[in-house]
Amino acid sequence: MDRIRAARRVIDPVCLATPLFRSGGLEQGLGCAVSVKLETANPVRSFKARGAEVVASGLAEHGRRALVCASAGNLGQALAWSGRARGIDVTVVASRSAPAAKLERIRALGAGLEVVDGDFEAARERAAALALSDGVRLVEDSLDIETCEGAATIGLELVDAAVPFDAVLIALGGGALATGVGHVVKTLVPAVEVICVQPLGAPAMTRSWRRRSVVTTDSTDTIADGVAGRYPIPAVLDDLLLVADDAVLVEEASIVAGMRMLLDAAGLVVEPSAALGVAAILEDRDRFAGRHVVTIVCGSNVDPDAYRRWVGAVPAPGT
Repeated sequence: MDRIRAARRVIDPVCLATPLFRSGGLEQGLGCAVSVKLETANPVRSFKARGAEVVASGLAEHGRRALVCASAGNLGQALAWSGRARGIDVTVVASRSAPAAKLERIRALGAGLEVVDGDFEAARERAAALALSDGVRLVEDSLDIETCEGAATIGLELVDAAVPFDAVLIALGGGALATGVGHVVKTLVPAVEVICVQPLGAPAMTRSWRRRSVVTTDSTDTIADGVAGRYPIPAVLDDLLLVADDAVLVEEASIVAGMRMLLDAAGLVVEPSAALGVAAILEDRDRFAGRHVVTIVCGSNVDPDAYRRWVGAVPAPGT
């Protein structure tokens, strides 16, 4: 907790104190009290700005001027933004299948970008090879504790808001968000239920949590690219087992319905990963009826053409 509080002190103020608000529109459609933690209200439109700030601050403090990471898009943008402010050269390795809008934004923020064939795991292998050959810092989301501590500052803000809630729904991918927020919640308000949500088409971490040992998958099949990993990190799973009360899988149709509901009821354009919490409520309304649920809207970097296909509306440029 001391390290998480210290992380909050080094994060750029524009990435802190994101809005937390009750959404009457969502509540009417979902049958429970819903508060939205809007992690898209920062320059890179993703919660990953918090962890990136902690990483970049530490590198700059120790005089290191280069890093490389693998990213599905959001971490790369966040590190590019944080690195640019501190004179750190950032190289991002991404899969060719990553959303074009995310890749374009990485370039626009001044990072070097290498695109590889295959999925995120192929990008992760290439990033590790580059870091070794070039002798620079490899930043691995969720494995590097700074990324978890940055995400955990969201938990501090939820608790500090002093608005009683019964459960928090957290998108589950590599695990930084879930383990970070989960640790704070379970330390400070242990009665609150920590529920992780993952797509049925990318279930590796959820299956691992259920089995209490690492389960890998051969492939992923989901529109939620930000959480589509196949190889859970053992140390991250160990942390998740300590803080998660449940891990659930949701259908693709529910993710799309959640995106549409966030647009129609709350005026929010979000990427699929950010709709996982709403999707979980849609699939199990009885579980949440009469409760106050917080859902973390974790990112809004979505390709406009894909969004139109899924939701039937086009986000405005720059949304």
